[in-house]
Amino acid sequence: MLHLLYALRYVTALVLGLQLVNPVAAAEPEWLYTVNAGDTLIGLAADYLANPNDWYQLQKLNGVTEPRRLMPGTQLRLPVALLKREIGIAKVIHTQGKVTRTSKNERSQNVIAGTRLEVGDLIETSADASVSMHFVDGSRLLLTQNTQVNLMEMMRFGKTGMAKTVIKLNRGSLDTHVTEQQKPSARYEIKSRALNLVVRGTHFRAHVSDLDHVSRSEVLDGAMEASGTRGEAVTILAGFGTLAAPGESPRIPQVLSLAPDLSLVPSLLQRVPLRFEWPATVGAERYHAQVFTDRSFEQLLLDDVFQDNAANWPDLPDGRYVLRVRSIDSNGLEGANADREFILKVHPLPPVISAPQNGQKIYGSQATMRWNAVDDIQSYHVQLATKPDFSELLADLPEQVNTEYVVSLTPGQYYWRIASIAAEQNQGPFSDVQSFTQHKAPPDPPVISAPQDGQKIYGSQATLRWNTTNAAHSYHVQLAAKPDFSELLADLPEQVNNECVVSLTPGQYYWRIASVAAEQNRGPFSDVQSFTQRKIPESPQLEAAQLDDKRLLSHWRSSGAGEKFQVQVARNPDFTQPIMDKVVTINQNQIDNPQPGIYYLRVKTIDADGFAGPFGPVQQIEVPTKISLPVQQIEPPIKTSEPAQQMEAPTKLNHWWLLLLLVPFAL
Repeated sequence: MLHLLYALRYVTALVLGLQLVNPVAAAEPEWLYTVNAGDTLIGLAADYLANPNDWYQLQKLNGVTEPRRLMPGTQLRLPVALLKREIGIAKVIHTQGKVTRTSKNERSQNVIAGTRLEVGDLIETSADASVSMHFVDGSRLLLTQNTQVNLMEMMRFGKTGMAKTVIKLNRGSLDTHVTEQQKPSARYEIKSRALNLVVRGTHFRAHVSDLDHVSRSEVLDGAMEASGTRGEAVTILAGFGTLAAPGESPRIPQVLSLAPDLSLVPSLLQRVPLRFEWPATVGAERYHAQVFTDRSFEQLLLDDVFQDNAANWPDLPDGRYVLRVRSIDSNGLEGANADREFILKVHPLPPVISAPQNGQKIYGSQATMRWNAVDDIQSYHVQLATKPDFSELLADLPEQVNTEYVVSLTPGQYYWRIASIAAEQNQGPFSDVQSFTQHKAPPDPPVISAPQDGQKIYGSQATLRWNTTNAAHSYHVQLAAKPDFSELLADLPEQVNNECVVSLTPGQYYWRIASVAAEQNRGPFSDVQSFTQRKIPESPQLEAAQLDDKRLLSHWRSSGAGEKFQVQVARNPDFTQPIMDKVVTINQNQIDNPQPGIYYLRVKTIDADGFAGPFGPVQQIEVPTKISLPVQQIEPPIKTSEPAQQMEAPTKLNHWWLLLLLVPFAL
């Protein structure tokens, strides 16, 4: 239905538009002048005609009988062919980014505000650049980024107010407001490879693609005549657009997309980067968004095409601006403009909040709000509330000079924010709202009994123990492989006992514990305790004992450097009264001149840290009454040259012989 209304409006306005754009041409165009008191025909000729001596032609044409006495209010016909012609100029009003001008002599220079542009100049904008200019008839032209135009013709007809402006659009986009001129020879024309656009007062846009040279144009106000390189010209009315490729005729005018709805775009922005969002427009494939300094739309600051219904830019200085957005349809035609004024107030920036940050829990009866100092700031504005919209303020402190504020609070949910205040009471925007909860003072962590920091634990399990506290309903235990607890091996938030047994492989471990009171009010964790889980030293493997007539020698296998061994020897198997209990550093033990009988031997390993493993299996050794030489001797028999060791033991006969020899001496 909406498109039908547009079509009806187009047909109705077309009849009127044709009358404006294509008036019946006279054989010779004439400009009408209304006589003022004191005017003379000779004086008018001097002011308006190229040759003042042509005043007599005016006399003949208008049937003037008294050239020096003209009737005020009457109209005189002045042939356009006789009017003065002057070369016009254009004046640059505003530039953004890099804009260059190349004159006829091919001399290039940067364009700034106030630059006077002449016929033949080539004007070019780079990426993110734009330029606005005024022509002698008051018409305005805005070139957006990556655009190139030639000023082909700029002429005015003396003091008549009529002007002729011809611009060639090589590539890019332009937006122009043409002053309304209901006069015979006023003409404003935009040329391109595919389209020629002629108007006599309207607001329209024109585009030329740099890739396929397709030309597009949209009329926003008034009417325009569009002609291609072939076919008939078409009249484009407000709200319609057309396009053509080189060698084609213009397409039938198409209805432009409706303006996007910007009513939900906030009028005050206090954060950068800039982001604007709006509801999607039916039929839109992309969106063209721009930011201007004001509603004159001559100073373009930001200009981009976005795929989605949102625009993003990094930054702008604080100030008042106008956002302009239009949709782009599947044919590449840009629709009606939607404008929204907004204020950007970002500076001075709010300070960085250190505590309490959003979601933080505070324990105790007080909360300390802290923030980082900001350079060139005189004070800070702090607000504390019980509701996120700050409708119920608990504290409103507009002149805080320190970087912290301490306040007493009962348990509950709170919200706070802060703003910087520069010289002359220039307050910037508030920070993002920080929410925190105030809790009763939490219980202290329990006292850890084992394993304590640096302790070594032997075996495949570790028992974490702590002392119970009356304030705790449960305990939160954490065990990790890294001191920052980034790799948790156990996270037990509801331990009700005072110990926890975990199975562990050898390695370094860290654990901590916190008390948890009622309502899950968990206190701080204890200091981190580090312990090492070690393997229990293995029992030595005893080899067969070796005997000779002088000693008993025992051997066992050793598996680690720095180990020691505890050796026990007893005559009874329960080792209640060992005859030997000593620590040795080698893997053998020797008993000299063992008495005949049964012996029991056992050995345990003591590691380099002094931790002893269990005793190994008991070895039973029998020392016979008479030791015969073993088949395999440990060492060869000891040889000596001492006579006492070579004599045999004296017999009973030898002793009686000696007694008989001694009897005479006794008598």
